[in-house]
Parts: sequence; structure tokens; C-alpha cells
Amino acid sequence: MQINLISDTVTKPTQEMLSAMFDAKVGDDVYKQDPTVNALEQKIALMFGMESALFFPSGTMANQTAIKLHTNPGEQIICDKYSHIYHYEGGGASFNSGVSCNLVDGTRGMITADLVKNAINDPEFYHAPLTSLVSIENTTNKGGGACYDIEPLKEIKQVCLQNNLKYHLDGARLWNALVAKKQSPTQFGELFDTISVCLSKGLGAPIGSVLVSDAKTIHRALRIRKIFGGGMRQAGYLAAAGIYALDNHMVRLGDDHRRAKELGQVLQNLPWIASVEPVETNILIFSVQPYLNEKSITDKLSEKGISISNMGHGKLRIVTHLDYREVMHDYVLEALLKLQI
Repeated sequence: MQINLISDTVTKPTQEMLSAMFDAKVGDDVYKQDPTVNALEQKIALMFGMESALFFPSGTMANQTAIKLHTNPGEQIICDKYSHIYHYEGGGASFNSGVSCNLVDGTRGMITADLVKNAINDPEFYHAPLTSLVSIENTTNKGGGACYDIEPLKEIKQVCLQNNLKYHLDGARLWNALVAKKQSPTQFGELFDTISVCLSKGLGAPIGSVLVSDAKTIHRALRIRKIFGGGMRQAGYLAAAGIYALDNHMVRLGDDHRRAKELGQVLQNLPWIASVEPVETNILIFSVQPYLNEKSITDKLSEKGISISNMGHGKLRIVTHLDYREVMHDYVLEALLKLQI
């Protein structure tokens, strides 16, 4: 049995999803004539109570488009030190938009209104970059799947309004947060200028992210997507997978969360574990005892057909997902308990 817990991006389309893709009605999306892409964009815009949306081949491209929409070269973004836009998007903020990141020291990837307020550069002090954007990540990837309550996000919004800053949400795993916190997409649509959501992580679609905003902003985003090379033709085959995922794979995210928590409960009682970070959604980060090399753990698990992520510095990561079934879960729990270290 081979079990891949490296990420929730490793999933394959279900047979039902493949059928939906096969039956999709398609056109040329570069001309905005693909009916299934248009339907997906309308569906997600409606979910968030926002005016418009745009389909992208990747979450990185959606985030990078948002950054370019809200900034000018030489300006600065405020984000957490763990942010995906800083760590895992190839330096795109500087390459594509010519902006820098002011990294703040949040908690598990989550920041507060006070941290944002203290990170804003004086707009009259022309020696420093002009602060123009605040970017939030929810759930936090490097922060172990932590997710925000709504009130702290509202407080940050007030700071943005008071200081003429734009407000972007990297919601790659926002669906997990919505299920875990029992929140509504419209609560986020009311707060953010732009929101990116991913279809190929917890929801199990093979590809695609969507950027949501007002109609004028999305019209501008269409040009930026073209510049970035993100225009696709008969993309409705991919959009159909996203529609199917939204209709059928949202509620089951709770199973991923339960399994991640159960894995965390087992790990925290093992002698070779130093610490287990709190588990809220489908990401589990834990540290091994300082006398151990974390690679020795991943190697031993690999011998049992279990793949997990090595984050370095003694940290390891497990991500549960659509293809991680209950029979696999039972096997992994038993393997962890019996692992000889």
C-alpha cells in the first residue's frame, strides 16, 4: 500500500468528476466564450457575494495577479513571515510587480491589526517603500493549517481603510477554514478587495484557482492574466471539475480534519516526538526529538509505503486529503504506533 501524505495537491479526480469533465460544454475562454468556465466564475462570485471572478491555472498566478492589481513598483506588502506569497511563489512579488514584503511575526502564520498598524511605513517618509497592500493567508500552510476567526480580520480591515491599503486574501485552503470554523464565504467577501481560492487542494480538482473581486477589478485582472500567460482555450473541461468539487467535496473536508487530529493525538504520545502543533484542519506539523535526524523518520515511514514532508530543522508535515481513505488511515495510525526509533 502506497500512501502519499506529502500534500493535498496529490489527489486524482474521482470517476464522477471525470464524467463531469467529459460531459462539459466548452468554448474558447480567451474570448470568454466557454460556458462552463463562465458558470464556475459566476458560481464562486455568487458564493462570496462579490461581483465577478476569473479562472486561473494556478493559485500562484491568481495571487501574483492580485499583487499586481493593488501595487506599483517600489511599494511594499505587509504579510506574515510564513506567507505563501513570500516563501513559495518563486519571488514573484519582486519579479512580476517590483514590490517588497514587510514580514511581520504573527502566530502560526496569522497576523493581527496591531502588527499591521506597526508595519505601515509613514507615507510622507519617502526614504521607505510606500505600503499599499496587506495580504492574509487562510488557512496558513507553513503555520500548520491554522485559520482565522472573523473578528481579527475585521479589525485588520479597519486598519486598511484608515490607511488607504488594499486587502487581499490568499484563500488557497479557505474551504477548509469555512468547514472548520462554520463560516460563510460572504463573511470574507464583505472584507477583502480580492480573494483567491484553490480547487486542486482539499476539493480534489486536478487544476485551477479563481480570483474573486468587483467587476472593474476582474476586468483589469483579465489583462494581467494574459500578460502572465494564463489564458486557456477550452478550459471548461477543467472548470467542470471545479464545479463538481464545489457541489460534492466541501462537506467531506471534515473527514480530513478529523483524521489529521487523530494522527496528532497518536503522535503527541510517542517518545520520539518533541512537539505537535495544534491541529485545526488537514495539516499536521510536528517536531522530532533533537537527538534525531528527521530524515531517519521519513525513511522508516517510506519503507512502510508512507510518504510525508520533511520541512527541515526537525519538523515534519502530514497533510490529509480526498484520496486518503479510512483503511489507509488505520494503517498509518498503526504504523506510527509500532515505529521503532
